[in-house]
Order: sequence, then structure tokens, then C-alpha cells
Amino acid sequence: MKKTKKKEEVIDLTKPEKISDFHLKKMQGLVNDLNRSQIEIGSIEVRKHELIHNLSTRREDLTALQIEFEKEYGTFDVNINDGTINYPKEDGEANKED
Repeated sequence: MKKTKKKEEVIDLTKPEKISDFHLKKMQGLVNDLNRSQIEIGSIEVRKHELIHNLSTRREDLTALQIEFEKEYGTFDVNINDGTINYPKEDGEANKED
């Protein structure tokens, strides 16, 4: 039987154990910027959701108001600037704009 020699463990003293303070601060800054951006995107998405919900609610409110106008005035066609009701033309009436 052959005896084998154990290899001695060689420690390479030229390899650094940590990155430089400059690189550490640069990395921390970039990670912090990414985290802030993700938080801001989350906030924007929450605001977007709130606005979409508000838009939906306002559309429902407008539809309900149009139904109310239809019952009270016979039409919901109203000039938004001055409140003039645009009644539908009677079948026999000629179009005066021509």
C-alpha cells in the first residue's frame, strides 16, 4: 500500500474578504433607489385603482341622473354648458338647420 501525503491547506492572502466601502455604498444606494421606486410604483397603482373606482361611480351617478331627466323632462339630452334641453324633433317637423 502506498501512503499519500496530505496536502497542506494554502490560504490565498491576496483575495479580499469584503468589497470596498466605495462599492458597498454604491450598491446600497442602488438597492435603496430600487426599493423607493417599487414603493412609489405601488403608491401610484393604489391611486390608479382609486381613480378607476371613482370613475366607475361617477358614470353610475350620471346614468342615474339621465334616468331622472328622462322621467322629468322626457329626455336626457341637455346642453352641458347652459342647461338647454334638446328635445327630440317631432316626426313631421322639418330640420330648420338645413
